[in-house]
Amino acid sequence: MLLLAVSAAVLSFFIHHTSAKAVFAHFMVTNSGNYTTSTWADEFALAQTARIDAFALNMGVGDSANEQGVADAFAAAAGTGFQLFFSFDYAANGAWAESDVIQYLTTYGSNSAHYQYDGKPFVSTFEGTENADDWTSIKASTNCFFVPDWSSVGAAAALELNGGIADGLFAWSAWPSGDLSMDTSTDTSYVDALAGKPYMMAVSPWFFTNLPGYGKNWLWNGDDLWYDRWKEVLSVEPEFVEILTWNDYGESHYIGPLREGAFAAFYYGGAPYNYAADMPHDAWRVTLPFSVGLYVDGTSAISQELLTVWYRPNPGSACATGGTTGNSASQGQEEFQPYDVVEDAVFYSALLASAPSSVSVSIGGVSQAGTWRNVPDSGVGLYHGSVPFNGNTGEVMVTVIGGAGTIAMAGDQDITTDCTNGVENWNAWVGNATGGLVSATA
Repeated sequence: MLLLAVSAAVLSFFIHHTSAKAVFAHFMVTNSGNYTTSTWADEFALAQTARIDAFALNMGVGDSANEQGVADAFAAAAGTGFQLFFSFDYAANGAWAESDVIQYLTTYGSNSAHYQYDGKPFVSTFEGTENADDWTSIKASTNCFFVPDWSSVGAAAALELNGGIADGLFAWSAWPSGDLSMDTSTDTSYVDALAGKPYMMAVSPWFFTNLPGYGKNWLWNGDDLWYDRWKEVLSVEPEFVEILTWNDYGESHYIGPLREGAFAAFYYGGAPYNYAADMPHDAWRVTLPFSVGLYVDGTSAISQELLTVWYRPNPGSACATGGTTGNSASQGQEEFQPYDVVEDAVFYSALLASAPSSVSVSIGGVSQAGTWRNVPDSGVGLYHGSVPFNGNTGEVMVTVIGGAGTIAMAGDQDITTDCTNGVENWNAWVGNATGGLVSATA
């Protein structure tokens, strides 16, 4: 099912929590090699509709897409109100030269499309702890506001690097371990250590990668993650949120559109096949205006009911695992079979103005009554639940009957025991449907 566009006017916002600074999405510049300024403009428009304020432009050293991609991105962002900032990747291709970081920030830091914090160009990293000392001269030369991801050493040690050079910290911690649900223990450790300095919290919907050429082949539990993590954002109330990611197809946690010509990672990473092909995740964005509204404004008014559905197309034991593990020893984790960390189930979140009378899931014509794992306290907001496959295969249909009428969504991907190249696809298919117009406030 194609994503039905949801304009910013469809979901309006009022309320009270803490006032967040901004919501960002991590963007892999390496995947923009075939972009034009028109492609960039389209990406920005989609992100703005989802209430994302800026892209964190992830760049590895020497990547051929960097120079033209950055130039086109800033050109396309001019006058749109959408913002950009750099996330220098020190892990992908090695460490950045201090002079190159200064050059990028000098060239673009004062650009009207560059995200500013306290009147300074905002900048982040992916790792780079061994180059922490470089940031004394980088900050002196560019007057940047520096919020790195130095997760490999933890919050306390990161704050001590180079005499406390970081102005805030980003924790690359968005996925649970094993079959556990995500919690906020890492987030709390950062907030406590930062003692009032800004914290950037990671939010992600999924993680599956099978790129042995890059030494990556594991799955983390994403079953309920998109719902759970946004609820945790409201609990932690960080200064910033960064969504991981907009377009990292090789790790299956993209929420942006599938782009032809952006799948080189599957070739260079030695993937058994392109496990993102025909597996859109756009529908994860449709509830973002509501979730971001709660985070930023403290309340959200619903003007149209929505349904988002996701599931894996292959039951966990249908075919060979592809060597994929649940968890990864490379991340210091105990490894499991992948089918032991995720459920064979159809997951759904519904944005509703009142309690629904029923939810049902049909798989291959076999209908099952659904349940709600999570219900909003006021009865207005996001409901979340799931139904197990129970051995059924075929077309998926999810139906919610509520006060504003019926919302029904038919999946474009059947649940099947036929696997591509005989290998499990641990990625998720995501779709959505819209319901009736309403007027309610969460």
